[in-house]
Amino acid sequence: MRDERGSGTVLGVGVIAAILTVTAAAVPALGLLVARGQAAGAADAAALAGADVASGAIAGSICDAARSVASANLATLGDCVVDGQSITVSATVDWLGVGIVARSRAGPPQ
Repeated sequence: MRDERGSGTVLGVGVIAAILTVTAAAVPALGLLVARGQAAGAADAAALAGADVASGAIAGSICDAARSVASANLATLGDCVVDGQSITVSATVDWLGVGIVARSRAGPPQ
């Protein structure tokens, strides 16, 4: 029975190492999902703000309103294309040095 002494410790260290490996892989992946949702939300809100200005509901500049809302959502406004009362925007959120981009369109139905 002396040969099996310490095998529980080795097994415990192995289990802890496996848990740490899975956690190290899962945390960045989950962070990417959060950043993607943040970029999508910022793009949607920016497009809606621009569409409000384009429709005349709010005074101001269309792309300036979209830029302001994107910035308030911790994103950077990329493209801002106005077509009548419709606006298409892209918003970028930085995550671990990588730009996560989302696009959105708002305006009357086509």
